[in-house]
Amino acid sequence: MTTAPAIELRSYTDLDAVRGDLLDVYAEVRAPLLHLANYAVSSFGERLDRHGAEDGFQAVLAYEGEHPVGYAYGNRIEHGDRYWQRTDPTPSEEYMERPAVALKEIGVRPAWRGVGIARRIHDAFLAHREEPYVTLMVNEAAGDGKVHAIYRSWGYQDLGSSQPSPASPCLTVMIRPTA
Repeated sequence: MTTAPAIELRSYTDLDAVRGDLLDVYAEVRAPLLHLANYAVSSFGERLDRHGAEDGFQAVLAYEGEHPVGYAYGNRIEHGDRYWQRTDPTPSEEYMERPAVALKEIGVRPAWRGVGIARRIHDAFLAHREEPYVTLMVNEAAGDGKVHAIYRSWGYQDLGSSQPSPASPCLTVMIRPTA
């Protein structure tokens, strides 16, 4: 698409209401990687179910009509959360002394990329968050480094690295203020 389509953003705090749409979009977004255990739809579904049951869960989906074209989801993390425990080096107390929001996934179907939908979803996800910081993890190889560069352009800074599971690649942990 070369022009911005008419997109409606919808926010959810109940995973059951959007689980199917999240799985559908994920499968297309990650299609080239689905053969890898960490990226398989079943692995994503397990992570999604776990995250959806955690405090502060929120998902924002972008729809063109009733067709989901993109999403972001995350949840609140506290001091001592496994997210922080796996980050190396250990983040400073400044970032962990109050709850933060972890943006666990963001993705846009290929046909809707390049028109600002990911940024709109991201900003809608953060619009009503009360946590002072948002953090995410990125595979620096994603998009030949373009994804990492996009997050930097959105104000994120590298904080450390993490390997969330044995099947996961080593990821760069990034952070920025929510506002």
